[in-house]
Amino acid sequence: MARHTGPVCKLCRREGQKLFLKGQKCYTEKCPVDRRGYPPGQHGPAQARRRKQSDYAVQLREKQKVKRIYGLQEKQFRNLFESASKVEGITGENLLVALESRLDNIIFRMGLAVSRNQARQTIRHRHVEVNGRVVDIPSYQVKAGDEVAIKSGSKNLLPVEASLESRTRPSLVDWLALDEKARVGRMVRKPTRDDIPLAVQEQLIVELYSK
Repeated sequence: MARHTGPVCKLCRREGQKLFLKGQKCYTEKCPVDRRGYPPGQHGPAQARRRKQSDYAVQLREKQKVKRIYGLQEKQFRNLFESASKVEGITGENLLVALESRLDNIIFRMGLAVSRNQARQTIRHRHVEVNGRVVDIPSYQVKAGDEVAIKSGSKNLLPVEASLESRTRPSLVDWLALDEKARVGRMVRKPTRDDIPLAVQEQLIVELYSK
């Protein structure tokens, strides 16, 4: 599946809830999800009137929701699931921990970008260092103890400054630390499911891929 390049609000409407894909704009602008509470397209209103979805449809929507929140393509998401299924523990929780440990998500959670999409752009433009080395791969898995920083020549980037100064910026999660002035953060520890502020049922994704 190609990366979505159209209006991201359509993705939120398709899932029937805000996915906060536009960052702080989702807090400051009137959301189409509130104005048109049905899926996009010609048959959107008819879909909204359906009383019951099949088990497969419920599982698919949960998978699509998580995939869109983190901005992954289907192949990337499936590969991450396969890796999570090989790690000791609960597969669904392993999947969410792996998603949260991606470098683009770490930059977003630290408040150095207003959205994961902006975080990916910052990383691809080689503005981010991990343990003192430039990393331009958004899917890079950050480990406990790793230091993540905006490199010295990019500390005054306008998007980074705007994100840190945003009034709608989410609170820093417990498993990350950040020195705002130096633009340097650290993964204090590996996150657990309880640390991930995501209202999803990951077991439905496991059931979908297990068929």
